Amino acid sequence: MKATGTFEITAFDPTDLLPRPPITTGLPVGVTTMTKEYAGEIEGQSATLFTAAFDIASGAGTYVAMESFEGALNGKAGAFNFVHSATTGGTDRTDEFFHIVPASGTGELSGITGTGALYVDERGGHHIWFEYDLG
Repeated sequence: MKATGTFEITAFDPTDLLPRPPITTGLPVGVTTMTKEYAGEIEGQSATLFTAAFDIASGAGTYVAMESFEGALNGKAGAFNFVHSATTGGTDRTDEFFHIVPASGTGELSGITGTGALYVDERGGHHIWFEYDLG
């Protein structure tokens, strides 16, 4: 099955969490918590733990995010986790990874497995899709 939707970031809260021991590299590392609201065939909200090595000036870096989603896919309600990451040189998006965490589904989404992707369009709109199986 496939579900598509859009999302808005409703909170973006950087933390003071630093790597231990502190190690200086060519890009600063940060940890942020985020919340998102989803609409379309994907309806609901997520809480995200977002970690990145990123340069704001150039837009270059890599992120890894773990999301806990609660809502519905194509009208089936429940919750699950998914992980995603990507790299950018500032204007591109490469080395993408996106995976639904096995055994994380609840409710009507129990047993969910699959993959997906997200992207930001040229106007700044956020889009997401899941290709999934409910077992």
